[in-house]
Amino acid sequence: MPTVINGCGIWPHARCAGADLRHANLAGKNLAGADLRGAQLARADLRGANLAGANLDGADLTAARLNKVSAPTATFRGARLVGADLEFARLFRTDFSNADLSGANLEAAKANFAWFIGARLVDTNLQESKFYTVNFQGADLSGSYRRYTVFQDADFTGCRACPTDW
Repeated sequence: MPTVINGCGIWPHARCAGADLRHANLAGKNLAGADLRGAQLARADLRGANLAGANLDGADLTAARLNKVSAPTATFRGARLVGADLEFARLFRTDFSNADLSGANLEAAKANFAWFIGARLVDTNLQESKFYTVNFQGADLSGSYRRYTVFQDADFTGCRACPTDW
């Protein structure tokens, strides 16, 4: 039987804009192409979930567990990911424009061709993350931890506290 939480069907291409999924156990769920714009996902467990092509624009993912999530081409524009755990996340071509990732953990994440235009990555753990050809225009990386982080071909135009040796 399919899972339904607060009226939101937990399956691919679900239409759940604004849904209340706070604290929901969505670990390993397939939400590819889901419309979760403005959804409340604070402290939700999305470990290993498939968010390929999902729309999470404006969603609240405060302290959400997104370890090993697969979110290629997903959008998190203007989303709140404060304190979210994205360790080992796969974020190819993912759009985090104007998102707040303050205090988030992106350790060992792979975010090739991702967009972080105007994003806040203040005090964020970026250790061992791979940012190949990533757009950091206007982003703020103040206080971020960047040991062994790769920024190959990244665009740092107007970026605050971005590395200068790349």
